[in-house]
Amino acid sequence: MKISSAIFRCILVVGFAFGAISAQTNDSVKPNKTMMQKGFQPLAFENSPALQTLLNEAVSEAIKKFSSKGLKPDYVAATLIDLRDANRLKTASVRGEQKIYPASVVKMFYMTALERGLEDGKIKMTPELERGLRDMIVSSSNEATQYILDVLTDTSSGAELEPKEFKIFADKRNHVNRYFTSLDYQNINVNQKTFCEDAYGREQQFRDGGKNRNMLTTNATARLLTEIVLGKVVNTERSRLMLDLMKRDFSGTSTDADDQAHGFTGIALNNLKLKDAKLWSKAGWTSKTRHDAAYIETPDGLKLVLVVFTENTAKERDIIPTIAEKVLDNLGKIK
Repeated sequence: MKISSAIFRCILVVGFAFGAISAQTNDSVKPNKTMMQKGFQPLAFENSPALQTLLNEAVSEAIKKFSSKGLKPDYVAATLIDLRDANRLKTASVRGEQKIYPASVVKMFYMTALERGLEDGKIKMTPELERGLRDMIVSSSNEATQYILDVLTDTSSGAELEPKEFKIFADKRNHVNRYFTSLDYQNINVNQKTFCEDAYGREQQFRDGGKNRNMLTTNATARLLTEIVLGKVVNTERSRLMLDLMKRDFSGTSTDADDQAHGFTGIALNNLKLKDAKLWSKAGWTSKTRHDAAYIETPDGLKLVLVVFTENTAKERDIIPTIAEKVLDNLGKIK
């Protein structure tokens, strides 16, 4: 499904520690035993000094290059994971635990939660649900995302609610938070719909004046993408289906400067003339944020997850590819 740049611009876009979601402190986000994935073991990550040096340099060069455009050190967060050895995952991050409004990158979390529900038999796939899932990830449709979150949480938008009904609504809407808490994710909040304009009624009520906005870290996002790539968060077939939705063809050109395949990490692959590389990603932006979560494989054997979030410089589309180019140019030198 193709959408215009004007429509896509409405989309609410995109140190290492992984572990419980803290945005909500009440019982509504505590996982119960039925949410625990049988046999699930979180991936083990090894902090790599060499990767850390590379990522530090990549981010520093981008900050220096775009400082005249307003880019500051606290406007960038990034996480790099080397997947060349799946049994020894090396990682590095810059401000990787900083909570940032994720915009459409959150849709990757909703996709995973949906696949978990389908695998557990708690949700039944229908043609309409399949259409919504595809549009949420491929076209980054906010309307599709609203529908998917309704299915996941058995809720719907509408008028403001009285306290008793609102408590029930809030408890249901924290279903995805509880799921990721059960997988030992930390420092994130994934319970809000995405909108092209604004939320109204109970959706605005649930935002609590902005205190309950969606929040992600590049660490958590990189971890999830790695788990999808390695088939660890759901079964192998469902992981493959998720990757199919995130596959991006960055070849050629696009008239849409914000196309997910051509407007983010794909720029770096084209600049480096890595035409035979493969890219899977979930990107997005708002007027203040520009993010990309990418998994890349290159013909010379590189396999990496690179997640970059930027704030307050959303119009500068070359920041993310500048960081990606530095990483791709030098990762092969690190063993």
